[in-house]
Amino acid sequence: MNRSASHPSGASVAAPGRPAAPIWRQFYALTKPRVVQLIVFCALIGMLLAAPGLPAPTTVLAATAGIWLVAAAAAAFNCVVEQHIDARMARTAWRPTARGELGRGQTLWFSALLCALGSALLWVFVNPLTMLLTFATFVGYAVIYTVVLKPLTPQNIVIGGASGAMPPVLGWAAVRGEVGPEALMLCLIIFLWTPPHFWALALYRTEDYRRAGLPMLPVTHGSEFTRLQVLLYSLVLLAATLLPWLYGMSGLPYLVAALVLGGLFIAHAWKLWRVYSDAQARKTFRFSILYLSLLFAALLVDHYLSPWIVF
Repeated sequence: MNRSASHPSGASVAAPGRPAAPIWRQFYALTKPRVVQLIVFCALIGMLLAAPGLPAPTTVLAATAGIWLVAAAAAAFNCVVEQHIDARMARTAWRPTARGELGRGQTLWFSALLCALGSALLWVFVNPLTMLLTFATFVGYAVIYTVVLKPLTPQNIVIGGASGAMPPVLGWAAVRGEVGPEALMLCLIIFLWTPPHFWALALYRTEDYRRAGLPMLPVTHGSEFTRLQVLLYSLVLLAATLLPWLYGMSGLPYLVAALVLGGLFIAHAWKLWRVYSDAQARKTFRFSILYLSLLFAALLVDHYLSPWIVF
């Protein structure tokens, strides 16, 4: 049940009986902590993989903090742009902006402050390239994807996925001061992972997106077509995850993990394609998050373990 109500001005306000959260918690919620945690995790993996040993702790700390701040700023900006859309969707109606607990001006200032602090941190304590790439990612997600692509095309998540795939590139650039082919391979993996991950969510939230007027793939092309796309992308994703091993960036431990995890992802996508249920869509979505975390963790373990293994 949607707990938000409509204000005469058109803004959503908190429903009676549900007290507003403390102000600090409202601002924290705008940063989409769980999403940002995965972004920072992938960036951190990029930093660690970029160094033959351990990168300088000061660089890691500054880059992690700077990327977190800019990613959080993009999330808050997204909440402003999608305030009225969020209010119509059960999944997002709880957000402080959707409920009218935080105004547009407050949220925009909060977003600008986080972006400025994060950018300054990256410029001064990391390097200008990382700052520029991180800011470009902010623009790509907060403006190009949220404002332009999302309301216009069912391929929004595919095209806009390029921004979401950037975290390992940012981490790599923070340590190396350049963008190498290894970083681009990691970027490609996340780029191909994003559509099946997001479409699995969209499948069991189709009515939410239809009600919000967003042209998500299940709304415009139906469930069966979307499920087929999830399966096809999971197959292409498996092939892409073999690139680090083929390039010599990783060894046998990573290869085994990539094949096992990829096989499990395909199995989830196959079940989803054959017989649809909301429960299976949820399982696929949740596994996709675990999949990416474990895959990048396997890259990291392999990075430090392989030199000690003699085959």
